[in-house]
Amino acid sequence: MKRLVGLAAALVALAVPASTSAGGGITVFAAASLTGVFPKIASAPRYSFAGSDQLAFQIRQGAPVDVYAAASPKYPELLYRDGLVRKPAVFATNRLVIVVPRSNRARIGSVYDLRRSGVKLVVGDAAVPIGSYTRQILDNLGITADVLKNVVSEETDVKGIVAKVALGEADAGFVYVTDAKAVASKTKTIALPAWAQPPIRYEIAVVSSTSRAKAARAFVARVLSKRGRALLAGAGFGLPKQP
Repeated sequence: MKRLVGLAAALVALAVPASTSAGGGITVFAAASLTGVFPKIASAPRYSFAGSDQLAFQIRQGAPVDVYAAASPKYPELLYRDGLVRKPAVFATNRLVIVVPRSNRARIGSVYDLRRSGVKLVVGDAAVPIGSYTRQILDNLGITADVLKNVVSEETDVKGIVAKVALGEADAGFVYVTDAKAVASKTKTIALPAWAQPPIRYEIAVVSSTSRAKAARAFVARVLSKRGRALLAGAGFGLPKQP
């Protein structure tokens, strides 16, 4: 029982935007799916991990932040258009998978099984990258309406989806393959057709209002460096071609 309580607490924590500080320095706003890898690339920044849309909104509201990293080009490019961040750079890619609890009581074997009546599905909200990508792949497969009718919860970031599936509160969820790796002992992963996968690109940018531009640029350089790319690859991310 103690072990189950501990697991529940840990997974619930994953679903909440997290901030970590290791010696001060710059502040980095980053997509929730980067929670496990960014502190390995650089431990000194103060991190705030949440949905890319939430973080972009906070930047527009004047939040004191130095670097922004999103799970989609959409928000960095909009902020760049409006002069709120400097030119973004693509630093990683990802792909979608389905996760189901280890017990897999709903007997989900493929994405097409998610159309069955009674399946409890968790997805990302349409405003966040994971939710947008989920709807894109369902559109590509031609099964959007049949699958989305079984949605019981729409989460504000991918960690919320992972937590609910790992705790057995849902039969399945769409997540990034990198997040599935983190709960591999508690869930099973079901692959999605490669031909239907939407292009998933992560972008990073220095925030225009920063007073620590040099340190912010140095952080971006670390993410784009050979070591940064190796750590991203080790966490399961794909890597864009270097210019």
